[in-house]
Amino acid sequence: MRIGIIGAGISGLTLAFELQQRGIPYQIWEASDQAGGYIRSRRDGPYLRELGPNSLLGDADLLAWLDGLSLTPELVFANPVSKARFIFRNGQYRALPSGPPSLLFGNFFSWKTKWAMFREPANRTTSPPGETLAAFFRRRFTDEIVDYALGPFVAGIYAGDPEHLLVSETFPLLLAYEREYGSVLRGLIKNQSATGRRQSFSFREGMQTLPNALTARLENLSLKTPITEIERVGNGWRVQSVQGIETVDRLVLAVGTDAAARLVAPHTPGLTDALHGVSYPPMTAVHSAYKRADVQHPLNGFGGLNPHVEGRFCAGHIWSSSIFSGRCPADEVLFTTFVGGTQSARNAQQPDEILLANVHRELAESFGIRANAPTFRAVYRWERAIPQYDEAIVAVKHQVDALAGQNLFVCANWYGGVSLADCIGKGRRLAEALSQPID
Repeated sequence: MRIGIIGAGISGLTLAFELQQRGIPYQIWEASDQAGGYIRSRRDGPYLRELGPNSLLGDADLLAWLDGLSLTPELVFANPVSKARFIFRNGQYRALPSGPPSLLFGNFFSWKTKWAMFREPANRTTSPPGETLAAFFRRRFTDEIVDYALGPFVAGIYAGDPEHLLVSETFPLLLAYEREYGSVLRGLIKNQSATGRRQSFSFREGMQTLPNALTARLENLSLKTPITEIERVGNGWRVQSVQGIETVDRLVLAVGTDAAARLVAPHTPGLTDALHGVSYPPMTAVHSAYKRADVQHPLNGFGGLNPHVEGRFCAGHIWSSSIFSGRCPADEVLFTTFVGGTQSARNAQQPDEILLANVHRELAESFGIRANAPTFRAVYRWERAIPQYDEAIVAVKHQVDALAGQNLFVCANWYGGVSLADCIGKGRRLAEALSQPID
């Protein structure tokens, strides 16, 4: 049995590594000259910047897996101060309540919202099919929660709009809590010990350390090898690349929806149509460094998110040098600013001069920066950032679920979760499943 994998993002790399560990023959093809997909780190002298994901949230099992890759010495855990999250409201960044005392006695949320939280366990309504995240939280809480907690949180993770993202596809655990406990808050309390064991971390030289480690261990990875066509042959697949034709017993698509749609078009037109419906908003990452002495704000947290209702130019700012050490010179601070997403796509597409001027202005006003310009700054643009888990994804799932009978599988961030932990988990589970004999 031989398995083919198209795409060497973190999902495809993990799958290939796990197959290799099990002694299962495989071949993985990647069109670009670098594996890792969205995981990209850049070292510019003393500045270490993440162009994609900034950290990994994992449990003991994931840490043990990384240890098997000999990456434990490279781990850097987030500083304790980064547990604080800030939201822009009433002209400044204000800390989100971190527990019952700050929620009850703080003034971030109104008494109407506090009362809704107190009453939530008695809310006996249930989620209808196709409910969005915004509708779910309005039904169980208030508009204020949607605008000033859910909205910026979802924009930070999905670059998306809670009015369109589905709760069943993004946070199905909330639905499970509602069904099992009759309350989201009661479910969170009952399961807080399990969720509390996860830790946020990166690596000394950035997140790209992980795909680099996987790439170095793979024996059958072909870079700069785009796949031009796939063809069904008996129970397997013939894969045509710029290097020739190879036949595999099982084939895995670990690429974006546009590439997947092109490859499956002759075989599953229904899936092709569904894949074309998946949207990816643009997102631009701007890194800015300033002298610590020129920044009045203490930056004692993870960063500040901007609710869409506040009408700000940027989606939010991660305080990179507060989270992890070694990201910039000791006498400076480094911001990672994200511009764009579904709700502000046009902002991400502004020319560099307009983009940088707006980012600097917002940083200066928000954090009391006295400098006229950063000591260092850089721009990186993602034209297609994160697949949106809205109604279009449901149509895709229904089509993908039927592919296994054709020995065609999917292991990508548009199917079954977008986070790095999700993608690693999917790769590991699929490797286990594909290790079983073909019926």
